[in-house]
Amino acid sequence: MTGSDDARKFYAKLMAAHARSADPRIEEVFASVPREAFLGPGPWTVFAGDGGFKTPTADPSYIYQNVLVVLDADKGINNGEPVLHAMWIGKVEPKPGEAVTHIGAGTGYYTALLARLVEPGGSVTAFEIEADLAAQAKVNLAAYGNVEVVPGDAVAGPLPPSDIIYVNAGVIAPPATWLRALKPGGRLIFPWRPAERIGLAVLVTRMHAGFVCQPFMGSWFIPCVGASLAGPEAKVPTRERALRTRSIWVSEDKAPDRTATAVFGDVWFSSRAIRADGKR
Repeated sequence: MTGSDDARKFYAKLMAAHARSADPRIEEVFASVPREAFLGPGPWTVFAGDGGFKTPTADPSYIYQNVLVVLDADKGINNGEPVLHAMWIGKVEPKPGEAVTHIGAGTGYYTALLARLVEPGGSVTAFEIEADLAAQAKVNLAAYGNVEVVPGDAVAGPLPPSDIIYVNAGVIAPPATWLRALKPGGRLIFPWRPAERIGLAVLVTRMHAGFVCQPFMGSWFIPCVGASLAGPEAKVPTRERALRTRSIWVSEDKAPDRTATAVFGDVWFSSRAIRADGKR
């Protein structure tokens, strides 16, 4: 066993601990999916503090820790923080047989992890708007028979019916089409960026009576093209009001009321909770 193999196994154990999940497969997929296969040839540039620097060599051991690895420096695109994704994966709890839509797939590393977690019988549709990254993701994910890479805009049209929608680009609100794509019991996890200084990770679950909304941690991603700019009519929340959000609605189903913490076009957020028994 090489030093990089040892590093990957230790990294996988750390990621599983951060996921706080009872699913042992999370450690298994972090150990089995080689991160370096999705980063291009090393040495790699990692972000730290206010800048970046290269790893000393192309030894994969250097990227089996919680580091952001540059994918496109000019556009500020990186491979994502592994600990954050471990926590998100623990939150959405991918299960065998489920259908996942991954928005902002980059070069496919976290797509690959999701694909392994929904085996057997599950699938991942991965959207990436940057043509060069989408092309690289197709190459990187060629061996994953349950993944389809879609080079294009996930905001412009409908999504496939999904048990999980996993979003890696900041939005002022999830488009109504994303909410409609969730199957009953489906989970949407996304970076909510309703204002310049507010960045929250939010878990949405489709219930019989509506969409439960749970902000659960700070989170900062690059903006999602087509869903990151608020119109003049928007009701933009303070951070305190954003944190009080407990449900999310499509205006066509229910008009905004006095509980609204934020309103963005045809989607609005509410401080009113939805109980598991369907009561509000």
